[in-house]
Amino acid sequence: MKIEQIYTGCLAQGAYYIVSDGEAAIVDPLREIQPYIDRLEKDQVKLKYIFETHFHADFVSGHIDLSKKTGAPIIYGPTAQPSFDAIIAEDNQIFEIGKVKIKVLHTPGHTMESSTFLLIDENGKENAIFSGDTLFLGDVGRPDLAQKAANLTQEELAGLLYDSLYNKILPLPDDITVYPAHGAGSACGKNMQKETVDTLGNQKQTNYALKQSSKENFIAAVLDGLTAPPKYFGMNVAMNKGGYESFEDVMKKGNNPLSVEDFETAAEETGALILDTRSAADFHKGFVPQSINIGLKGDFAPWVGTMIVDVKQPILLVSDEGTEEEVITRLSRVGFDHVLGFLKGGVEAWKNSGKEIDTVKRITPEEFAALHHKDDVVIDVRKDGEYAAEHVEDAYNKPLAYINDWVNGLDNNQHFFLHCAGGYRSMIAASILQARGYRNFTEVEGGFAGISKTGKVSTTNFVCQSKTFTS
Repeated sequence: MKIEQIYTGCLAQGAYYIVSDGEAAIVDPLREIQPYIDRLEKDQVKLKYIFETHFHADFVSGHIDLSKKTGAPIIYGPTAQPSFDAIIAEDNQIFEIGKVKIKVLHTPGHTMESSTFLLIDENGKENAIFSGDTLFLGDVGRPDLAQKAANLTQEELAGLLYDSLYNKILPLPDDITVYPAHGAGSACGKNMQKETVDTLGNQKQTNYALKQSSKENFIAAVLDGLTAPPKYFGMNVAMNKGGYESFEDVMKKGNNPLSVEDFETAAEETGALILDTRSAADFHKGFVPQSINIGLKGDFAPWVGTMIVDVKQPILLVSDEGTEEEVITRLSRVGFDHVLGFLKGGVEAWKNSGKEIDTVKRITPEEFAALHHKDDVVIDVRKDGEYAAEHVEDAYNKPLAYINDWVNGLDNNQHFFLHCAGGYRSMIAASILQARGYRNFTEVEGGFAGISKTGKVSTTNFVCQSKTFTS
């Protein structure tokens, strides 16, 4: 028997590859399936089942394409109602893969169909659980996402989650390995540990949600500190439940080099959003006007989903040469399948054609320290918890995720400084502000990390973020 975790850092997502005696199963595959096909061929094994722990909200799974390519059936837990062929398992139903068995444990609470898959090895020992979004390391799945579909309140869903965890998961042996669907950085939880694999026994000792003295206390603790989920989540659920265009077709359509003239025409005629995926360091020096910068080298896909929201939005790409396929792949993971093409030759081609170039005014932390005065307006676009931990004195906290809520309140006649933790998010904010006509600001390279290192700017006292349960 072999179990392999295939972890994707930008989504903080874990897929799982299980092999026994010439047969395999895959749990929660990512959108692009060729790596799984290659692995099956290399190991000379047959894919017998594709297990989906639930209808995912934060990414589009590869279950449909993988099933079509291999003939392996898709398995969901009880109550799931996909619009495609799938096996809807019963609670405690067992599926055999080679010499091992997978037992379905229906664990509603995060969603109603959420299920945990219990692996029983060839010796009959309960070996591991693939817990999806029911149980994370350090946290549990948020119970506020499925309220509308389940026609239940978040409190009622949290109560179901308590029953699932305390009646079905906690009675399992302490030495069982926990393989969750997500780790730290995912918006699916608020207090996840940095590790991606643990034992159930250790989670019983370290996971706050598993140490509550009553259902009422559990509900209060799990709901405390939840922020609004990204708005693209519902669209990803719909794609996972209803189906989607094949990844191969998405790549073929999007991997389309466009000349400067064709790129400009497409932008004008389609209303496409121009997405520049270069680093903030390169973007601020010169970019196609009205471009939005979300750097590929960062939490790219989640921020695309959070900022663009509508998965049907047509997109034109400006990227570093050679990264176009990676960009399209990572966009497709969160359902953004409508890439029309990319600017051939990148920004240099745009410049060389004589087209207008825009820039963002950016300064170093040292320059900020020299220019900053107590009466200056400073906008910190980090999350609430980061800001609460420590910030520039008198700075305003305006989280990037909620820019649409606060942007119209800005005074274009009042200059302000803009920063985040390291410069990634503040450049996203800067590009959005400039696209909307706000230009009277200066962005700080290196963010709060750089500012605090100067030792010349007054900051508040540090407060441990773990106490705030923020993600």
